[in-house]
Amino acid sequence: MGRITRRAFAVAALSTLAMGPSAPGGERRRVQEPGEMRGMWIATVGNRDWPSRSGLTAEAQRRELVAHLDTAARRGLNAVFLQVRPTADALWPSPYEPWSACLTGTQGRDPGWDPLGTAVAEAHARGLELHAWFNPYRIAAHSDPGRLVATHPARRHPDWVVTYGGRLYYDPGLPEVRSFVQDAVLDAVRQYPVDAVHFDDYFYPYPVAGQIFDDAAAYDRHGGGFPSRAAWRRDNIDRLVLETAARIEEVRPGTQFGISPFGVWRNVASDPRGSDTRAGVQTYDDLYADTRTWVREGWIDYVVPQLYWNIGFAAADYAKLLPWWAEAARGSRTRLYLGEALYKAGDPAQPAAWSDPAELSRHLTLARNHPEARGHVFFAAREVATDPAGAMARVTADHYRLPAAPPR
Repeated sequence: MGRITRRAFAVAALSTLAMGPSAPGGERRRVQEPGEMRGMWIATVGNRDWPSRSGLTAEAQRRELVAHLDTAARRGLNAVFLQVRPTADALWPSPYEPWSACLTGTQGRDPGWDPLGTAVAEAHARGLELHAWFNPYRIAAHSDPGRLVATHPARRHPDWVVTYGGRLYYDPGLPEVRSFVQDAVLDAVRQYPVDAVHFDDYFYPYPVAGQIFDDAAAYDRHGGGFPSRAAWRRDNIDRLVLETAARIEEVRPGTQFGISPFGVWRNVASDPRGSDTRAGVQTYDDLYADTRTWVREGWIDYVVPQLYWNIGFAAADYAKLLPWWAEAARGSRTRLYLGEALYKAGDPAQPAAWSDPAELSRHLTLARNHPEARGHVFFAAREVATDPAGAMARVTADHYRLPAAPPR
């Protein structure tokens, strides 16, 4: 049988979704074994990693970005995950959304250079993959639409917006929102030879006690035939994933599509297929993201569960979640990378295990017992550079002395 393209695969799965609200499926396919992933995230939301503050000159921003890429190469990494759409805005000249305020301090103001274009070129010059990281639905970390630039799509389409937990979000239940998000993402893929499109863990927002995400109007219009609002919400996110996969393949064949979900799909108390955890959040139930299905059915090229806990942590033990995710990926076409909480190393507010610089190195040693685990991604660039606890230096010394083959 000939090799099925990802677009054909995704379209076939979408046709299954179109037949009704039951759990979709599709034919799995194998791909060539990749090399080891050694990555780091560069977060731009709130100027977390880069730029160090808004309002720097274009040249200063560029110098800081290049310094992060140089650090990644020096640490033996081979990929960076740059957040290019932090809050329904853009780090490239997008016809869909305004320039990000993290650059100039003013949303919509041209920074005078092209950060994404520069990042792709400079990363590739250093032998690094550039994964363009997008947040699908977050609009703002505040609840005032009037603070958005006047041309912002959320102001032109107030019916797309839900206020929840003091923040603004696009409503995932609206087909026009789903299409718009994909258009915004695909514009970057069309303009630049990024190695991957990368989504983070925010689909429906994390739950806020005592508050309701008010998508009643969208549910009334589009939720007919589903057994519950939860099932409809999961279907909305399934469609986002499948449609995005198909469109990436159409626009720039060979570009990867990966997602980095919260590390617990479901606790075993909720589902016998779940992990031996007692996490307070479950992606399936709370974020309406059926991450296990995406992996098992091969809808995405790679998954990077955020396993941001230490070995032995009672509610969510790294040593228990690692084999769970390895089993989930076994036999599928989805590559498994592991998200690592470098930012916790040496933080006195964290459990005592994080005071040991060797904690993260133990994670990598443990992962070598699971062939499905094809590498690690570290959060985040600021700590990779400063390494206050020496944990990254220990990882490099123990595991990254020799260069790695490209992740794919």
